[in-house]
Amino acid sequence: MIQKTNAARLLDAAGIQYKLVPYEVDEDHLEASHVAEQLGEDIDTVFKTLVLRGDRSGLFVCVMPGSMEVDLKVAARISENKSCEMIHVKELLPLTGYIRGGCSPIGMKKPLPTFIHESALLYDSIFISAGQRGLQLQISPTDLINYIGAEIYPL
Repeated sequence: MIQKTNAARLLDAAGIQYKLVPYEVDEDHLEASHVAEQLGEDIDTVFKTLVLRGDRSGLFVCVMPGSMEVDLKVAARISENKSCEMIHVKELLPLTGYIRGGCSPIGMKKPLPTFIHESALLYDSIFISAGQRGLQLQISPTDLINYIGAEIYPL
């Protein structure tokens, strides 16, 4: 039986439908391409959650397809910063409550401004981390966006 994560419990409490989808973890390959391969899904439906720090706004989150790399200029612009950078991996757990390869945009220690790539709306459902390595949430992008109060961003 799959153990429910905090992210799943929060969705349950909000009455939002989702599916928990386990996959085999490879500690040497935590990237979205490995997850997509394990799930047998298109890499563009497997979204990664990246936490960044802006020079003005502080922390914010970008949720984007696994095939994309974050463009720091775009990330700064959409978050109303002059510049931004990815947080250091060792800051991830204390700031979000999540570890690399298991960071979910749902249920972070405190809500952060979140931007979801517009391509999410092309799909009936997308995959995001359920909050631990080896478990993904399959969810409607619209439900996710509405639940976490995310903004859509274009390329």
